[in-house]
Amino acid sequence: MRSLGGMHRGFRQSGVGLIEVLIAVLVLSIGFLGMAALMAKSMATNNSAMARSMATISSYSILDALRADIVAARAGTYNGKVTADSCPAAGGSLSSFQLNRWCKELGNALGAQSTTSGEVACTGAGECTVTITFDDSRAGAGGAADQKVITKAIL
Repeated sequence: MRSLGGMHRGFRQSGVGLIEVLIAVLVLSIGFLGMAALMAKSMATNNSAMARSMATISSYSILDALRADIVAARAGTYNGKVTADSCPAAGGSLSSFQLNRWCKELGNALGAQSTTSGEVACTGAGECTVTITFDDSRAGAGGAADQKVITKAIL
């Protein structure tokens, strides 16, 4: 065997050392944890956006019902609050049927619980305010336990 400055050629390192593999696994694990956290935050934000969209659609739904029964709406028959966990009975009038249907729609879209409610307030001139309240606290920083979507319209 020939030596080069006291070193033998047979002792040179070849391949990857164990420490390099461990560091690569650590860096990859941290990256995967970051991606998982990003996905969880993204899903919470998307669920919040969907709930707000459903609340907006539900407010348009009751406004369409008010326009269909404009005389009763201006008389204040629709005015009041419904709670998704205890919807009013659908009586013989169109307004009680529409409020019952709207209450169930709110429960299906935003959760049938006491924190989900809808309120209608119409004046004799046909100016209506629809307020929908729901629990959006799972959304994180942008959500609230009493999230409100308020829609104002003229019939």
